[in-house]
Amino acid sequence: MNEIVFFLNKGITSGLIIGSIYALGAIGVTLIFGILRFAHFAHGDMMTLGAFVTLILTAALAALGITLPVPLAFIAMFPAMAITAVMAIGLDKVFYKPLRQAGARPVVLVMASVGVTLMLQGVIRLFAGVRSRDMFIEAPKEIFRIPFPGATRPLIVTEPQALLIVFTIVAVVVLHWFLTRSRLGKAMRAVSDNPELARITGINTNHVVWATWIIGGALACAAGTMLSMDVTLKPDLSFNILLPIFAATIVGGIGQPYGAIAGGFLVGFCETLAVFNWAILLRPIKDQLWFEVPRNLALVPTEYKLMVPFLILIIVLIYRPTGIFKGRVL
Repeated sequence: MNEIVFFLNKGITSGLIIGSIYALGAIGVTLIFGILRFAHFAHGDMMTLGAFVTLILTAALAALGITLPVPLAFIAMFPAMAITAVMAIGLDKVFYKPLRQAGARPVVLVMASVGVTLMLQGVIRLFAGVRSRDMFIEAPKEIFRIPFPGATRPLIVTEPQALLIVFTIVAVVVLHWFLTRSRLGKAMRAVSDNPELARITGINTNHVVWATWIIGGALACAAGTMLSMDVTLKPDLSFNILLPIFAATIVGGIGQPYGAIAGGFLVGFCETLAVFNWAILLRPIKDQLWFEVPRNLALVPTEYKLMVPFLILIIVLIYRPTGIFKGRVL
């Protein structure tokens, strides 16, 4: 019984944490695809860039001697989200908008996003180097041990993980209100459904494009910052995160923000269950089994967990390419 309770604690918590990161990143990818009709491969590096902006602002707050009940990195994340959103608009204005005005095909924009990816990686390494950094400058992160009925071991949740779950819930609620209640959100849905008809009816498509990049850039910064707070900040932060984000986007349905959220949590839970040591559940009944229970019975070794979203991506593309939400656009 204790092992089952521990499995539920560990599995649900890890799935929520990983799924929240994937969902925040996938929302930006699916919005950009829904509005601008191309896959933005530089989105992962926008997450890394936003995290480094947060680190700079956190160091500035720490240098001023500011102390707060919550981590400084979490407070610095909000102005960093605004700065990253402005940078995202700048990237669009310099690299993508001229191609759209020239009538370039979506595949050309995709190739341009690959070039932007390489550029951002080079800029980050040029100014930040290649070493890892800790987002907790002023004090180490707190660890909460929550007792759980029926379990001998407590549920362990770190401070950034708790903040991540709360932030994701608030972000999803605000995004839902924005897309369904605000005038600009309704305009984004109209442009995503039929750009030409939306333009004829008088919708300012430039405002819609700006809103898309603002939301995508801000959430990318939040995802990169929260991930860096939970683990560590590295220049190659986006290397292992980009594939799961695109897998979540396609699983949920390309161009569907609610699908991106569902796909993010689905991929996160699948990845968690794949690397979980299932031998823990078999140990109480090992004497009744006809085989010896190995010490590690994970479906996939931890170092190969990236193959889980890749496998999910292949299965979805073969059997249900429209995703959970049938590829409906917004």
